[in-house]
Amino acid sequence: MPDRNLQPLLHDLVTTTAAPTTVLSEAGGQVSGAGVEGVFHADARALAEARLLVDGREPEPIGHTPAGPGATRFVSVVRWLGTRIADPTVRIDRVRRVTPGGVAEEITVTSTADVPVRATVTLDLACDLAPMDVVKSGGETGRLAPVEPLVWRAGGITVTARGDGEVSLDRLTWPVDLPTRGAVTLRWQVRIDDPRAMVAAPSRPVEWSRPEVTADDHRLVRLLDRSLDDLASLRLTDGDDTYLGAGVPWFLTLFGRDSIWAARMLLPLGTELAAGTLRVLARRQGTRDDDRSGEAPGKIMHELRRHDTRHQGDRIELPAAYFGTVDATPLWVSLLHDAWRWGMPPEEVAALLPHVEAALGWLGGHSDFVRYVDKSGRGLANQGWKDSGDAVRFRDGRHAEPPIALAEVQGYAYQAALHGAALLDAFDRPGGDRWREYAAALAERFRARYWVDGPQGTYPALALDGDGRPVDALTSNIGHLLGTGLLSPKESTAVAEALASPALSGGFGLRTMSTQDAGFSPLSYHCGSIWAHDTAIVLAGLSREGFGPAAAKLADGLLTAGEAFDYRLPELYGGDDRTDFTRPMPYPAACRPQAWSAAAAVVVLHAALGIYPDVPAGRITLRPSLPLGAVRARGLRVAGATVDATVDARGQATLTGLPTTLTTT
Repeated sequence: MPDRNLQPLLHDLVTTTAAPTTVLSEAGGQVSGAGVEGVFHADARALAEARLLVDGREPEPIGHTPAGPGATRFVSVVRWLGTRIADPTVRIDRVRRVTPGGVAEEITVTSTADVPVRATVTLDLACDLAPMDVVKSGGETGRLAPVEPLVWRAGGITVTARGDGEVSLDRLTWPVDLPTRGAVTLRWQVRIDDPRAMVAAPSRPVEWSRPEVTADDHRLVRLLDRSLDDLASLRLTDGDDTYLGAGVPWFLTLFGRDSIWAARMLLPLGTELAAGTLRVLARRQGTRDDDRSGEAPGKIMHELRRHDTRHQGDRIELPAAYFGTVDATPLWVSLLHDAWRWGMPPEEVAALLPHVEAALGWLGGHSDFVRYVDKSGRGLANQGWKDSGDAVRFRDGRHAEPPIALAEVQGYAYQAALHGAALLDAFDRPGGDRWREYAAALAERFRARYWVDGPQGTYPALALDGDGRPVDALTSNIGHLLGTGLLSPKESTAVAEALASPALSGGFGLRTMSTQDAGFSPLSYHCGSIWAHDTAIVLAGLSREGFGPAAAKLADGLLTAGEAFDYRLPELYGGDDRTDFTRPMPYPAACRPQAWSAAAAVVVLHAALGIYPDVPAGRITLRPSLPLGAVRARGLRVAGATVDATVDARGQATLTGLPTTLTTT
């Protein structure tokens, strides 16, 4: 029996999702009621058990496979039935299809036996309607009694199951009588009615281009195909606007940073998702100062929940609408700028400019560097993307004290200031010069304060602590500076060399912390593990700045990991060395699928093709520098037009289908 108050493990579970509904089950399809298994809907567990039995015994699972977005097929055998030979002659195919607010299953019992088969199939159901934060913390949950057969109700949520079998209070029963070599299909489904859910599925979800890709490295094609299925299943809506829920199961809701990064990564497939994400977050942009929630005027929120949540033994208590993030605000500005460059309609961009000015106002409120500190004492201690409590550490393992100024956040701030200035200039709004001056001054301060000497040479510190001391651990954070413009060419080279060292790049991707730092642990959340989105962001920066071999090493790590995880990249995985393991080790509580992990496949494709558009200026730059061999993608989107891109084995790029208003350079 798992210990209480320990986060349940996820890595062996099978996830089937159509946001905001998810099923987490055992490998055979059983929802046994243990740990985090269950049918979840919008931060509540609708069913805690859906256990299929044949004559009171569990079938023996032999495998499962994805069956498209929101669908999984499970195969098991019933060896005590049928012909008494070594081969199984009775099998069960359990096809699960998840739709927003519902789950339906077809259970096909097939006999190849040379004798008739008679059995009783039952499905036992149980409901607890436990909040997600209670399940995540390993807390105890009790079962609800049905208010009528196969109906449960609590907290405004109604769960209703039905099927074509015989109904009792919490069970469906099917008598099965098969002739020689026969089959029968049994059906059941469950619906969740939750009018107070804080997230909803889109009635008309935004679609993005699904390019037809061929590549010398076939792993890229397979990873992209599975990732696009997963991304489709993570779509949520707010009004008419679509965005991506962050990940299953813990984060299937609006997350500022995650939703922004995922939309930014998907820009080669169209700007509609970016536009929806921008508007959803703009509607919730901060307007007042509130220490408990972290809200401030102009600030972009961190996460949205059904109710206040508690974590880590109640040490952390977050309000339902929480703003404890230091990077979502500049990233929001850069998402709008990049979407504009990819061809987001000018009138949609113009409508968001007041929110740009508010975001820049929040940015300008930081005196020297953009820092964070949890003023409430009950929020997140760390508020960058590495937001675990032990993520910001010195090389000797000591924890940094706030207020903390993360290195990558200064890069985001620099880029957002320049991006904001470009937007203001283009739409004849004042203030552009102020933000260019802000960026120049920030770059000077960064150059004077952040650089340290370590075992891997000279590189930027992870952060400055509350006393202004450089937090000198060597981490992946510095890779996010590439492509922001904050670094000089010489500084970019130093960063690329540090990133390419075996201490950071010796695993299946980019480690979050160097193996030579005292805090390194390959299965820690942020101090040595590998995150797919982090690796993708850094390889994109390396590729954009011309460090192709270093980028290719990281891309190969992601593709190898994708293959190892059945082409569904998890949120994170172990940072063990490739010389010690032939495949990456799972991080046991990682979300899967995760929006920005799935979007990493699009980043690899984009970096390989090297397409950098500036639609307002009428030009597209082609600069492929990620040596992955020949790659072709038919059906990308630039300025609303469908385009085809090809990079041959020599690295020569071509782009066809562009509107006549655009030229390539």
